[in-house]
Amino acid sequence: MPRVLAAMRSRLLAVAERRLPALTRLRLPEPVPLTLHRRRIYVLPTAFGLGFAVLLLVMLLGALNYGNNPALLLTCLIGGIVGASLFAGFHALHGLRLLQLHAPEMHAGARAVLGLRFDPAARSRPGLRLRHDNEELGFALPAVPTVVELPWTAPGRGWQRCGRLRLWTEYPLGLFDIWSWVNPAPAFLVYPALEADAPPLPEGQGAIGERARHGDDEELAGLRDYRSNDARRLIAWKASLRHDHLLVREVEPRAGLALTLDYDRLHGLGHEARIRRLAAWVVAADAQAASYTLRLPDSCLGPARGAEHRRECLRALALLPAAEAVP
Repeated sequence: MPRVLAAMRSRLLAVAERRLPALTRLRLPEPVPLTLHRRRIYVLPTAFGLGFAVLLLVMLLGALNYGNNPALLLTCLIGGIVGASLFAGFHALHGLRLLQLHAPEMHAGARAVLGLRFDPAARSRPGLRLRHDNEELGFALPAVPTVVELPWTAPGRGWQRCGRLRLWTEYPLGLFDIWSWVNPAPAFLVYPALEADAPPLPEGQGAIGERARHGDDEELAGLRDYRSNDARRLIAWKASLRHDHLLVREVEPRAGLALTLDYDRLHGLGHEARIRRLAAWVVAADAQAASYTLRLPDSCLGPARGAEHRRECLRALALLPAAEAVP
């Protein structure tokens, strides 16, 4: 019986969302921050709540039929508790604000964690739940702004939105399903998926990677004062002893040793397969601390190295047009 009621309720919700503008308007992206006010919070009894209502009706009919005043008083008391639970659950959502969303660097198809920062408006909010696709989590908010972490798998590369989120509660007694939809507009840049078991870097790049780790792909350009983020291998110990303070060697990549990762040379692969392989090679070259160049159909990045260059290359790969848009 509860399963049948739950299925009927789901069908009614689907019909209501298609027919009622008050529900369907929440399908449009909304700028943040956004506030849950009374016009966007919806209430329906749960299956347990419907069964409880039938029980109260039977108690009421029995009390009236037998003229039992204590039973009638008990029924009214329980009915008052049910009404109070409805307002308590509504109060848990009303006035809640979603301040911002943020996400770490992520690749398509990989699990990531979205951070949703809520402002509970100076009061604690217990028993909240958040649902996105097949992901669901329960949480409680203290009386201060709090970040809630939601697992998320990006569907593809490029700018992606998390889509609609269902924020709901059955607090405090599980009699009512009280919910609201939030559809935040912010989008996150998702890097391309990395090719699984990608082949080694192009011919010669393995040796170059070895030389990069030992500094053999660099030429001395001079000395300068030590900075806290300098690699220890660059410290010029003898010169530092002579000058009584730390000095480091300034180096430049030796000509001809920069790796070249070329889109046009990946013959036999489709557009998206080339992007996945290039993304895997960019990550591999960065892990080797190698200087590399990324050649794409409409741009050329590098030669350079480091986290900033890696992010620039992955960004360019993420924003490449889809296969049908490539001439």
